[in-house]
Amino acid sequence: MKKYLTILRNSPFFKGLTDNEILSILQCVNATIISKERDSYIFRAGDSTEVMGLVASGCVLVIQEDLWGHRNILSKCHAGDFFGEPYAASPGAVLNISVVADEECEIILLNVQRLLVTCPTACGHHQKLIRNLVSVLANKILLLNDKITHVGKRTTRDKLLSYLSAESTRHSSLSFDIPFDRQQLADYLCIDRAAMSTEISKLQKEGFIKTNRNHFELNVSGDVDTRIKM
Repeated sequence: MKKYLTILRNSPFFKGLTDNEILSILQCVNATIISKERDSYIFRAGDSTEVMGLVASGCVLVIQEDLWGHRNILSKCHAGDFFGEPYAASPGAVLNISVVADEECEIILLNVQRLLVTCPTACGHHQKLIRNLVSVLANKILLLNDKITHVGKRTTRDKLLSYLSAESTRHSSLSFDIPFDRQQLADYLCIDRAAMSTEISKLQKEGFIKTNRNHFELNVSGDVDTRIKM
C-alpha cells in the first residue's frame, strides 16, 4: 500500500492524517487492491456491497443503465476519488448504480462498516476518518445536485450552457477541459449525442463557445453574457 501514499494523502477521505495513520487505517478497514481492464464492471446494479472503492490509478464511470443499454452517467472518478460510499455505509442496500472502468485502473476497496463500529485497536484517528467520510458524502450530494440542475433544463442548448457555466465557475476560468468525451457528455446530460453535436456547432457559429475535443472556451461578451449565466 505504501506506493499509493501520494494518492491517498491527497484524497479528501484521508485529509489531516499522517502517512503512518493512513497505513494503520488501511489495515483497520481491510483494504484490498484490485485491477480492472477498460469496460469491466467493479460494481453492478442489483448487487449489495460492504466496501467502497478508491481509484488508485486510471478512472471509472458511475452509471445507471437500463435493460436496453442506455446509459446515464452520474459522475466520473479519477485517482483519489471515491465511489460506492452510501451503499457501503447502508448494510443490505441494493445498488441502483454500476461502476465501470473507463480505462485500465487499480482500485482500493475499503470496508466502511469497520468505520461505523468501535475501532478494535482504539486508534486515535478513527474519528477523523468518520468526519472525512461525512464530508466526502456531502460533496457527492452537491455534485448530484449540480447534475439535477443541468438535466432539469428544458432544451439541449440550456443543458449544455448550464453545464459549461458550472464548469467554468468550478475552474475559475472561461477556458477549461471537461472530464467527458462527447458520448459521455451526452450520457451525463441525458441528451441525444447527435442533437448535442448539432447544438455545439450552432453555439460555436453564434460565438458562444470555442471547442476542441474536451476543451472549451466560453465567450461572455455582449448578449452572450446573458445566456451563459442562465
